[in-house]
Amino acid sequence: MGIRILSRVFIAALSFSFGFFSTHDGGRQMSRSPDTTPPDTVFCICAPDGLMRPSAPPEIGTVISHGRRNERLIALTFDACSTSTDSSGYDAAITSILLEMNVPATLFLGGKWMEEHPGETKLLASHFLFELGNHTYSHPHLTRIADDSIRWQLAQTEKVLESLTGKRTHLFRAPYGEIDERVVRIGASEGLRTVQYDLASGDPDRAFTKDRLARYVIRSCRNGSIIVMHINNHGWHTAEALPTIIDSLRALGFSFVTVSTLNHLHDSRAE
Repeated sequence: MGIRILSRVFIAALSFSFGFFSTHDGGRQMSRSPDTTPPDTVFCICAPDGLMRPSAPPEIGTVISHGRRNERLIALTFDACSTSTDSSGYDAAITSILLEMNVPATLFLGGKWMEEHPGETKLLASHFLFELGNHTYSHPHLTRIADDSIRWQLAQTEKVLESLTGKRTHLFRAPYGEIDERVVRIGASEGLRTVQYDLASGDPDRAFTKDRLARYVIRSCRNGSIIVMHINNHGWHTAEALPTIIDSLRALGFSFVTVSTLNHLHDSRAE
């Protein structure tokens, strides 16, 4: 099994001592700076047939930003959160569309949001197409708060989720996509894999019309993409654009799966 060197290979030689952290790239390990967007592959292990395949699911301390680039699988993800000072809603139309069109999705829910929407939380947890993830309790900037505060944000969200649904999760997405090595490490200590994304839909932008949102997501999607949208009424045209996005991506040969399926993860905490 040989090593194929791709762009920015020098990054792979850097260690944690330089402030870089390990991230998961479709089952492979790479390094990147915490203030960059999820990059393309830095290096990969190539099988004899030249295809890139993971030998095992990612370790819990890695960061998942997308799946394998040689399969037409993608994951739709939706965030729902309320801050310590503001509440947010619930876009039921998105759930209806996903169910009607038989589309699996991963939903990252905040603890405070779940307390404000207990019935909706139970409904989302009841559908086999959906998996739930932890989006912290009150949506803080995790890189700016103390270790104990990060642990509380994650643990309190798990408590709320379990009290409402009887389930726990093994996935975690940081508010604003802001992570560093410390946040990832604390998440791992709580039994949570950090999930980022490689396609930010832009749906919180009021300037994104339905057509513009759909065109952007369809044009930008790649094999293994993890797409982030919002289900808390902070995606202004998400429900309007979603049927076009789903139909168009399916026509291009993509299949929708959850983040866990995309990355071959086993959720022992939900059992």
